[in-house]
Amino acid sequence: MWQQGARRIASRFGQRFSSASSTAGSNRHAAATVATASAVSGGLWFATRQQDSKVACDVDPVAIGAATLGGALLGAGASWKLMSGKLEAEKDRHSKYWPRKIIMLFGAPGTGKGTQGPKIVDELGLPQLSTGDMLRDAVAAGTPVGKKAKAVMESGGLVSDDIVIGIIADRITNADCSEGFILDGFPRTVQQAEELDKMLAAKGECVSLVMAFEVPDAVLEERICGRWLHKGSGRSYHVKFAPPKSMKLDSDGKPVPATMKDDETGEALMQRADDTAEALVKRLKGYHSQTTPILDRYRPKGVVKIIDGNRGIKEVSADVMKGLSSN
Repeated sequence: MWQQGARRIASRFGQRFSSASSTAGSNRHAAATVATASAVSGGLWFATRQQDSKVACDVDPVAIGAATLGGALLGAGASWKLMSGKLEAEKDRHSKYWPRKIIMLFGAPGTGKGTQGPKIVDELGLPQLSTGDMLRDAVAAGTPVGKKAKAVMESGGLVSDDIVIGIIADRITNADCSEGFILDGFPRTVQQAEELDKMLAAKGECVSLVMAFEVPDAVLEERICGRWLHKGSGRSYHVKFAPPKSMKLDSDGKPVPATMKDDETGEALMQRADDTAEALVKRLKGYHSQTTPILDRYRPKGVVKIIDGNRGIKEVSADVMKGLSSN
């Protein structure tokens, strides 16, 4: 398909410049030379554009004009190989330095990350990475950093920030992260954010979007204490806002645990041990004191988008999609 497009553009460029040169009374041979070179350059520009959209963000007359002028200056004596080589080098340069979309999801427990995260994944086609999953995968795969993490965990210690950063650095080299990735639950502290930024900067990259979900603390208790999860897939349910089809209530209006099952697999749902009112107080205190300040680090860069999560799911989703498209 792109070859046909290249030929059409090449023909169009050739006809345009040949006609213009003849009208001006120029030598026909010179006109043909300019037309040929212009056609080659224009056609190659189009082909490169189609093969790798990273070569240019927008199609504009300046880009087309530059390609045309380049072809005219090279002249008929320039070989296809030379021109292709230069375009390939340009393509490689863009491919190397063009930033991937690197997104962070922020929000206290119950603000809606679990609901909106999968929607963002579907919209962008990027993997959503959690440190827990990456850590387990690295340990299972026996990678060098995974072995370090395993030794620390077996000794009963906490995995250090440098090990976590190393695991992320390894994970984002996988093919599914070629266009970008979404970090969920990391970083949790300003120090972790600093270390993450250093790692990305070494690769010529930076965080492109921080999407922060905000909900008043008073609203979160109802959300958290009514939340149930499917362990295998991470699908979340809520006894009030998104109950499983199997849910039945007892005489006090509370869900019967044995009836809480995943809609797709029929497997039993579970509640996190810290999804209680008492635990929520501690979790929110930690979030506000350690995690919220991270937003102040990224605000000056213009990449922070605040999402009001205290609305209906559809309204929040619309705001999320708007935030993605404007970034």
